[in-house]
Amino acid sequence: MKGSMHPSCPTMRKTPGMWRTQRTLLLTLLATGFTFLSGVATAASDTEQFARFKDPNQWGAPAGNLNLDRYSSLKGINTENAKDLQMVWSQSSGTLRGHEGQPLVIEDVGGKPMMFMESGWPNIVQALDLSDPDHPVQTWNYTKTSGRDESAVPRACCDTVNRGLSYADGKLVFGTLDGYVIALDAATGKEDWVVKHAFPAKGETITPAPIIANDKVIIGFGGDEFAARGRVTAYALADGKKVWECHSTGSDKDVCLTANTNKAHPEYGTAGKDLGISTFPGDEWQRGGGAAWGWYSYDPALHMVYYSTGNPGLWSPQFRCAEPITQENCNSGKFDNKWSMSIFARNVDTGEAAWVYQMTPFDQWDYDGINENVLVDMTVDGKARKCLVHFDRNGFAYVLDRTDGTLLRANKFVTANWAEKIDMKTGRPVKVAEHSPLKVGGNTQACPSAMGGKDQQPVAVDPTDPANFYVPTNNWCMEDEPQDRSHTQQGTVYVFANVYMYPEKPGVTGKFKKFNVLTGKTEWEIPDQYPNWGGALVTAGGLAFYGSLGGDFRAVDRATGKVLWSRKLGSGIIGNPIAYSVKGKEYVSVWSGIGGWIGLPVTAGLDLSDKFGAIGATAMAKASGLNHIPQGGTLYTFKVGG
Repeated sequence: MKGSMHPSCPTMRKTPGMWRTQRTLLLTLLATGFTFLSGVATAASDTEQFARFKDPNQWGAPAGNLNLDRYSSLKGINTENAKDLQMVWSQSSGTLRGHEGQPLVIEDVGGKPMMFMESGWPNIVQALDLSDPDHPVQTWNYTKTSGRDESAVPRACCDTVNRGLSYADGKLVFGTLDGYVIALDAATGKEDWVVKHAFPAKGETITPAPIIANDKVIIGFGGDEFAARGRVTAYALADGKKVWECHSTGSDKDVCLTANTNKAHPEYGTAGKDLGISTFPGDEWQRGGGAAWGWYSYDPALHMVYYSTGNPGLWSPQFRCAEPITQENCNSGKFDNKWSMSIFARNVDTGEAAWVYQMTPFDQWDYDGINENVLVDMTVDGKARKCLVHFDRNGFAYVLDRTDGTLLRANKFVTANWAEKIDMKTGRPVKVAEHSPLKVGGNTQACPSAMGGKDQQPVAVDPTDPANFYVPTNNWCMEDEPQDRSHTQQGTVYVFANVYMYPEKPGVTGKFKKFNVLTGKTEWEIPDQYPNWGGALVTAGGLAFYGSLGGDFRAVDRATGKVLWSRKLGSGIIGNPIAYSVKGKEYVSVWSGIGGWIGLPVTAGLDLSDKFGAIGATAMAKASGLNHIPQGGTLYTFKVGG
């Protein structure tokens, strides 16, 4: 429901009868679970969730909240006592690999504080009673047993990963690699509903964590390297029924574009020309990628959900252009491969796109755009703005006005030679032909590598200091050699490129840095022998936490970048730290368990002498010594003192 109900509204003089009618409607809506936020009817799940997000004792969503800031206002662990952190307990996931997510901590589930966690394939869910927070007790566990599809495992492009689960209205909701979205009763672990969402035979596998927004479960899938056609679907939290579904390619109707999409910025592309079809040659849009396999954020006041999309199918870009295959023609705009590599802002109730901004039109490097969109409010050029911040794989950190998609900043946060800059008037990158692989068999150098200046590993930010982000980065370049296309079959590897990746600087493959998105300045950085494939956490205690693929879990002074504490865990870290408190005692937990695209050569036992293996990951694994890191999925929990 939109519009003002204030009695001073100048557009309408309301009679007593009209007021009685509106009062009755309001009471009815409240009785059925709706409240009002900024003039918009808000579902019960939002009311419950946003109250939980304000409680720092809990970690109530994949990123702690739906702004995705990964910030905790807890101060019990701080710069003074971080040196005294001790491990208090650990819990096996039941699997060896793929832990790119984080657990949830919910304060009251049947009267008990509970932690919920999900493993990689086969997606084991565990419920831990934290009533005695130093000695948690598993109360139930769940693994789907019927209808499993083992073919999902070899079709998981970049390891059998999972990024976590969500909670609302007493339900845990999560995805499985083989395509199911499942809601469980959080108190008992019993199935509430199950829907088949993704289909491995079409190249689709679920790796992202869903979000719950306005009584809807919103989720996509991965599969660009298997010729999937990306889409995002909203299911009713109550019963799993489909509410809306919108694709990343295809007709305007399929993409859920309207006459108002990009109204403030028609230069981004508008409805009326079916750009999701016409910007691909022939029927290539049907295999046009654009899968949303990363993270999702939500602004209830604007009633919009935000997410980004991946690469446009095969990595051999000349097959996504038409003759003549030249830098000028392929980057003229006719072959942008809409709407891959784009940030979508959609109405949470209908899926209609309010705006779409494409970061890397006509992608030539696999710079998947799926990284998280963090919602912060800050002053930009003297004006208060509702902002969206996105650190893209292509090496640029974008700041946009999340109300209408206005581009405010685009600064390089790592070495990026594929583009000179982003044209702030058009929003398009100014590409460098020398670093654009267009010719079959031609070897082209580019930075960053296809794994990006930052892959899916999330940044963190203190909302009271919204310009300074804490960023795990990858510092690699690559040589890319496009190959001939040999088939157009969905569900089969659809890459057609030889990629060799190498450290930008020998001995340094990862950095953790504090980066100002308005000035483009790196405030400090910590170099690492090993890649940083895990996410960040910042706290009001003046700390930033992160882990490396070498297994080092660290607490850093946010002001100086000094490492105050470090602990070697049992395997490489690709998960994201969380903070919570039980009975007045603060804890920090993080997954370990080497995996992800960079860890795939280790977890899959690949030949490290094949420098093109796992689309270039074998060379990186060898260069950074990941073959010396053991496997093993374990959640580790720390507190100060014994």
